Amino acid sequence: MTSQHVTVVALLADPYTPTEIAQRLARVLPDRLADRSGQGRRFDVEVVSEPFTAGTEDLSTLTRRIMDRGSGERWDIVVALTDLPLHAHGRRLVAGLSHAHGLALLSLPTLGAFRLHTRARQAVEEAVLSLAGPRSTGPERPLGSQSPRGPGTGRPAPLRPGRTGEGEIADLRYVASGPRGYLRVLGGMVRANRPWRLVPGLSKALAAALVTGAVATVDSTVWSLATSLSTPHLVIAMAGSVALMTGWLIVDANLWHRTDEVSPEAGKRAALYNASTVVTVGIGVVVCYAGLVVVNLVCALFVLDDRMFASATRAPLHATQYWTLSWFVASVATVGGALGSGLESDEAIRAAAYSKREQERRSALLGDRVDNAPGRYG
Repeated sequence: MTSQHVTVVALLADPYTPTEIAQRLARVLPDRLADRSGQGRRFDVEVVSEPFTAGTEDLSTLTRRIMDRGSGERWDIVVALTDLPLHAHGRRLVAGLSHAHGLALLSLPTLGAFRLHTRARQAVEEAVLSLAGPRSTGPERPLGSQSPRGPGTGRPAPLRPGRTGEGEIADLRYVASGPRGYLRVLGGMVRANRPWRLVPGLSKALAAALVTGAVATVDSTVWSLATSLSTPHLVIAMAGSVALMTGWLIVDANLWHRTDEVSPEAGKRAALYNASTVVTVGIGVVVCYAGLVVVNLVCALFVLDDRMFASATRAPLHATQYWTLSWFVASVATVGGALGSGLESDEAIRAAAYSKREQERRSALLGDRVDNAPGRYG
């Protein structure tokens, strides 16, 4: 130990979201760890922001990087935080611990999309206390949980030391399994991608959609078609336009993740990346669609004439007609926006659909040099 009663804990975090979380944790961890550990022990928490996962997703390689980074430092415990979804033996990794070397690796997406900071704090506390204290010989407890859970619950469960593989540094891993575990990882990845950033990244597409909506709102043919459609038809039109816009953005910006690896884990990673892309872009498009409905409704309230509308559609202009027309025009405008999205640069769409950390990771995996990434590993 650095001193008799002080344990130095380093939070080694990937840039962006992991670093933000680590900085928030560093403000509360020393007191919480001291209270939970007892025996007059004190903790000093440091944050180091480095892209330690650049260019690899192999657990053994990442663990060795963490160990090498901690060598020569005055740290007693190193907890590494990453936004990569990692796998161990075909299961989604929550955390990997090495008691002999005093290090832990935590994959943030496995903590889900909600209460991320609270769950991250609980997981880091459990990891630090486990590494700082004597190794338990009894059944391991799920990380951040008060009681063990059965398989398929989506909660972290211990993976026995004998299954971590010969020659590996980690002696204990926590994994999430089952449908709930998959959904939690997917939700965490979508949160990291920040779908709301897609809206300002599609300014040209939104401009095209607004122009299309304005023209359609004053078109008598559109009036007649909108009033003749039933609610199921309007829902189908909405779903089709959103799907078309989502698919077009993914294909046009080349957002679909492909892998040359043939391992099962590589296939699962690719499936997760693509699922998160579809959900992220889909949420962004739905937000845009809702905005178009509101704008079209306001436009219709100002420009539509009761007599002209009744003459063209043989139906009085009531609140139902305003809503139906705005809903249908939003679907038409979304298709126009999909065509307008071809005017956007790939960089603008990528910046909206992915976190900056995700862009950096993908560039590293493709062998591209990330000039602005400090401390990148070769």
